Amino acid sequence: MTESLPSIELTPPDIGPYRRGNTGIDHVTTLDGGRPGPHVVITALVHGNEIAGAVALDRLFRIGLKPMRGRLTLVFANTAAYRHFDPDRPFASRFVDEDFNRLWSPDVLDGPRDSLELRRARQLRPVFDAADLILDLHSMTADTAPLILCGHTERGRDLARWLGYPAWIVADEGHAAGRRLIDYADFADPYGARIALLVECGQHWRAETAMVALESCLRFLLLHDMVDPALADRHLRRHDAPQRVVEVTQTVTAETEDFAFNAPYVGLEILPHAGTVLGHDGGRTVVTPYDDCVLIMPARRPKPGQTAVRLGRLAP
Repeated sequence: MTESLPSIELTPPDIGPYRRGNTGIDHVTTLDGGRPGPHVVITALVHGNEIAGAVALDRLFRIGLKPMRGRLTLVFANTAAYRHFDPDRPFASRFVDEDFNRLWSPDVLDGPRDSLELRRARQLRPVFDAADLILDLHSMTADTAPLILCGHTERGRDLARWLGYPAWIVADEGHAAGRRLIDYADFADPYGARIALLVECGQHWRAETAMVALESCLRFLLLHDMVDPALADRHLRRHDAPQRVVEVTQTVTAETEDFAFNAPYVGLEILPHAGTVLGHDGGRTVVTPYDDCVLIMPARRPKPGQTAVRLGRLAP
């Protein structure tokens, strides 16, 4: 059966004007507020086909955003994959050699392996080493409500609550296939001070997703007194949805090429009964482990070793 492609509502921005930046690293620009404050790093294009984040960063440049204090660094990450984005094959440019967001552990970064994404990660590593706060902009295959991935630290969860939007907050420990950028170094240390959040802004190519990405940037900077409220308010909307926190208890990793869900799940479904069959992985039946189980970002076509879905409980 031929899979229908989603509508592409976004136009990939030309990021060529930002290639040289001012840091000596291509597509990395640091803006100095001239007063003491945190160093915030905002990343887009960790996956080359997740273009909403690039739209948001392009917009920040175009409105002439300057931090009121501290430093703000804007990073277009996997630009090589982004250059291959084709609206007729929009899933094909997630990465070139391997997933850029599974590389963030010392044994990988300092090890002997080589790939295009790994070379770029090593190039960008000093940027993240110098950051106090990271906001990593992503999007999703399914038309799922936006959500914040806050990792497993209490300070990450607190920052997500203070941010206030998106309303869904997911606390998890990542993937068996490798560590994400938000799990890098002491960002994931329970006793550390630095914080990284990942915002899944919506379906990859919806116009609304780029608006969520831009709002997430501005709200993040407002929270740290780094942007003029009058400037930010022109781009912010009112959101009344109550916050909901999901604590992930189990990550279902595909073991075979034959993993298949038994329904077209999009994520954030709350399945009321323990033992509900979600799908099959070869001869293994995957079921919900408890009542009111929340599905987090079921994968489109998980391969062996990749996350198929995360399962969580609503926090009180």
